[in-house]
Amino acid sequence: MIGDEIRERLFELRDEEYRDFQSGLIPTVDRDYFIGVRTPALRFLAAELSKRGDIGDFLAELPHKSFDENQLHAFIISLIKDYDACLAAVNEFLPYVNNWATCDQMSPKVFKKHRDRLIYSVTDWMSDSKTYTVRFGTGMLMQHYLDGDFKPEYLEAAAKIRSDEYYINMMTAWFFATALAKQYGAALPYIEQRRLDLWTHNKAIQKAVESRRITDEQKSYLKTLRLKTGKGSGFQGKE
Repeated sequence: MIGDEIRERLFELRDEEYRDFQSGLIPTVDRDYFIGVRTPALRFLAAELSKRGDIGDFLAELPHKSFDENQLHAFIISLIKDYDACLAAVNEFLPYVNNWATCDQMSPKVFKKHRDRLIYSVTDWMSDSKTYTVRFGTGMLMQHYLDGDFKPEYLEAAAKIRSDEYYINMMTAWFFATALAKQYGAALPYIEQRRLDLWTHNKAIQKAVESRRITDEQKSYLKTLRLKTGKGSGFQGKE
C-alpha cells in the first residue's frame, strides 16, 4: 500500500527536535500528530511522489494519520498540472485540513493560469462553514486577485466575513493589509469606515504598518485609524 510506504519514508526523515519546535507553532493539533519532517524534505518527496501512477491512492486515503502526511498531500496537490483535476483534489482535501500551516502552504501552481474560473471556487470557499476552507479561500483571493485581476468587489467579499475563529480573522486582516499595500485607494475606505470587526480592523492596520510596501506617510495616517479596545469602544463592526 502506498500509504504505508509513504509513512515509512516520513519516519525515516524524522527530526524529533524539529517536531517539538513545529508542534509549538501549531497549537490547534496534538503534539503526537507530528512526525517532524522538515518542509524542504517534504517538498522534495512530494515532487518525487507526484510522478507515480498510484499517487491517487494516497490522496484518497483521508483522513491522514499525521500532520506530515497532510503537508505532503498539500504539496502534491500544488503540483497537479490539470486545472480541473487539481480543483477536484483541493475540494476533496479541504474538509480534512485542520491547521493554518497546511492551509497556507497549499498553493496550486495551475491556479494562476485559470483565475477567470478560479474566482467562483474562491467565493464558495469563503462562504463555507469550515474554518480552514474559509481561510484558504481568503488566502487565494489575496494571492491571485489583488494585482492585475483586482476588482473592488473582492474587498467587499472579504469584509463581509464574520467569525469568532482566530485563524479566519487573522487571514482577513492579512488580506486587508496586503490590499492596502497593493490597492491602497480602494482598500482604505474599509478602514476609514470601520467596515471590519474591531480586532480584524486593528490587526490589519498593525500588519500594514509593519509592511515595507506601505509608505511612511500612509503608515502615519493608518495609525490614526486604530480603534480603542475594551468596554466603551462602541464598535461592533458591520455585517
